Amino acid sequence: MIAVTAKRVLPRGFAAAWTPGVIFRQASSLPLYSFPKEVKIVEVGPRDGLQNEKAVVPTDVKIQLINMLSDSGLKVIEATSFVSPKWVPQMADHVTVMQGIKKFPNIKYPVLTPNLTGFQAAVKCGVEEVAIFGAASELFSKKNINCTIDESLQRFKEVTDAAKEANIPVRGYVSCVLGCPYEGKISPSKVAEVALKMFSMGCYEISLGDTIGVGTPGSMRDMLTAVLDVVPAKSLAVHCHDTYGQALANILVALQMGVQVVDSSIAGLGGCPYAQGAAGNVATEDVVYMLHGLGINTGIDLKKLTEAGAYICKALGRKSNSKVAQAISKL
Repeated sequence: MIAVTAKRVLPRGFAAAWTPGVIFRQASSLPLYSFPKEVKIVEVGPRDGLQNEKAVVPTDVKIQLINMLSDSGLKVIEATSFVSPKWVPQMADHVTVMQGIKKFPNIKYPVLTPNLTGFQAAVKCGVEEVAIFGAASELFSKKNINCTIDESLQRFKEVTDAAKEANIPVRGYVSCVLGCPYEGKISPSKVAEVALKMFSMGCYEISLGDTIGVGTPGSMRDMLTAVLDVVPAKSLAVHCHDTYGQALANILVALQMGVQVVDSSIAGLGGCPYAQGAAGNVATEDVVYMLHGLGINTGIDLKKLTEAGAYICKALGRKSNSKVAQAISKL
């Protein structure tokens, strides 16, 4: 037997005096990050993923996609948006979509309602949950919904008040939480301020969106630290775009900080018409693969999920943005 003597090349932070086994004991004593046992995925593909498609996606394709997503085990699927067809032509078929999908038991099908008119139309259609869409950037708010942040909050208050009377839950989105295409970096304190106002007016959950995908684990940590001072982790979600390839890393940080809800889009569909160059949302397939690898329960069947992604990509005539879907297709 040949004896091998290890060189004393030690990781930073370990003592210089070394004896066999010490490094392993010290490494095992390092703090381990904790992750939630379960994570809720909010699938935004049918709405956020398709709303910017230039060619109108046939209504029957949208309905089939939502039905396939429901069959995969997802518990929340954002189905459409009750906005003026003048502003978002792709969502002009919102009533037909909501009437045509198969509503699975124990699955929520929220819709976006940016104002009271949209909310009232959604309620008339039998919608049981809605979402409002704000921003942490003044310039983005003006570009996206044609009003200041304060003006948008006044509109949202009308929706939340009406929703309380109708006993309908409201989810709140805050966009540009890690950066804005017009203002650049956004202050974490501004994000916390907007998030608190939406939470205080009755939004049961606040989704924090990296709309242009410029965030890093460091900026995600700083932003969440500020928001967690005013809104509990159980009422937060993260909504990451993957422009710089940081989405999964950013989600991992959020999970470590107590967030248990993640927005994602099938096949990584999406983008933003007011943020040129921004990539789509993080792919649901990639998020689920990562979560399952961490032993976190999602209740989602990855095979059925990738089948739904393959279906919509074929309908759109493009390949999936999901790395997991691309890998599976080659096997």
